[in-house]
Amino acid sequence: MEYSEKVMQHFMNPKNVGEMEDASGVGTVGNASCGDIMRVFLKIENNVVIDASFKTFGCGAAVATSSMATEMVKGKTVEEALTVTNKAVLEALDGLPAVKTHCSVLAEEALRAALWDYATKNDITIPGLEPPKEDGHGH
Repeated sequence: MEYSEKVMQHFMNPKNVGEMEDASGVGTVGNASCGDIMRVFLKIENNVVIDASFKTFGCGAAVATSSMATEMVKGKTVEEALTVTNKAVLEALDGLPAVKTHCSVLAEEALRAALWDYATKNDITIPGLEPPKEDGHGH
């Protein structure tokens, strides 16, 4: 299985690893078929994501997509954060093998779950944001 240089960089030296104690929103998603579990932490001030981190249990592609997604969301407004989709993460990583594209879907779902958590805690609506899938698997 061939991975791009960017995927390998984010797997070997992931950015933003670790829990965030004062997170504004936390999202956890998993994929029962492959066993990957992602938890994304967002720190949001004045409607802007000022920090993001993650903890991922899974394969190298899961770690790489978590790392890239948290990098991409920093500095964005909560509305702009919704543009960090699985496709955007895949493109930023120069692609993934077809059997690993579900990892980028998990990264998007974890980001959206963290944004949903933030919105719920603060009683706000983020246009275009839907509630996370109930089972947390979505696949």
